Amino acid sequence: MSLAPAIRLSRRTLPAFATVGIFWGAFAAYTPQLKAGIEADDGTWGLVLLGAAVGSISAMWLAPRFDARFGRAAMALGCVLLGLLFQAPIWASTTLVFTAAMVLAGGAAGLLDVVMNARLSSIEAKTGASLMNLNHATFSLAYGSSALIAGLLRDGGTAPALTFAGLGLLAFGFGALARQRELPPPVKGEATPARVALPRVALWGGLIILLAFLAEQATEAWSALHIERTLGGGAAEGAIGPAMLGFTMCAGRLAGQFATARISEARLTTLAALVTAAGALLAALAPTPLVAYAGFGILGLGVSVIAPMVFALAGRLSPAELRPAVISRAAVIGYTGFFIGPPLLGAISELAGLRMAFVAVALCVALAPLLLLPIRAAAKATEA
Repeated sequence: MSLAPAIRLSRRTLPAFATVGIFWGAFAAYTPQLKAGIEADDGTWGLVLLGAAVGSISAMWLAPRFDARFGRAAMALGCVLLGLLFQAPIWASTTLVFTAAMVLAGGAAGLLDVVMNARLSSIEAKTGASLMNLNHATFSLAYGSSALIAGLLRDGGTAPALTFAGLGLLAFGFGALARQRELPPPVKGEATPARVALPRVALWGGLIILLAFLAEQATEAWSALHIERTLGGGAAEGAIGPAMLGFTMCAGRLAGQFATARISEARLTTLAALVTAAGALLAALAPTPLVAYAGFGILGLGVSVIAPMVFALAGRLSPAELRPAVISRAAVIGYTGFFIGPPLLGAISELAGLRMAFVAVALCVALAPLLLLPIRAAAKATEA
């Protein structure tokens, strides 16, 4: 499918993906300043970021009910909630308050994440179009642009409260665009009892997404610090790290939008995991910021397609009536990467430095091809 029809089919979900991207991109750029503002060391900062993961995972369990309750307005309301609740950590002045505020912000992000992916999967099922990569590319473009602009604003002395207030207004606008006029026809038996066993792809797919999100989160949360502290870069130079991740992830996902016509999702995910590991290792060993940018760029190209490919696989290999629940469970497991990543990388950085933290990321992502084996088997069984 060409780009124009894919954009038309995704016209309601694209603003939701962009909303999530702009907040996490700006947060990554302001990370050194926010971390210094609450006087947190690396280990403590890792635990602080754990609050966002706790909020996200908790909200994801409730997302299918939220989606069913608010219907056409669910994505729009999710954008507004994210715009409001992400203001809280920016005003926090102590570690405890900041952590609590990150629970709220992460919860809003997790809620919107599940709703927009479930809605997108329903559109794919209804139309037969492949849309995951395009929508996740929009997230990445918004993330990279926001990180770069926020880094320049930070370098110019703009307070984070002013930057995030502007993003809140933008989120309200995106919310208006994300309101759906109609929903795909409901599938008979869609309200599946919790006792029904979900396909195994929810588990294995979730674990692969976990590793991808761990690598993505590591770059979001620690790349600016790595460039500024380990390699001696300035604020604007530090912001290029997460911006590079966002832009290369956008490019990788747009390429993935067309690559799926020639390469299976499982094979593409395997290749992407190996590229991601290579990029993390290069960033870890980089002697200069320029080499680190190359490493983060390679990492971004690789990690860009892992989550959308696995979400697409999960939707395709699941019965229609179980699809929202399967994607929700895979997302919950995947977001555990944000749960594990902050304290793990914070502890490694505290003990051995940020270089070793990124080496650990490379080793973790290299395990993804092994977790793909049962999904490959399920895909072959379905085709047979």
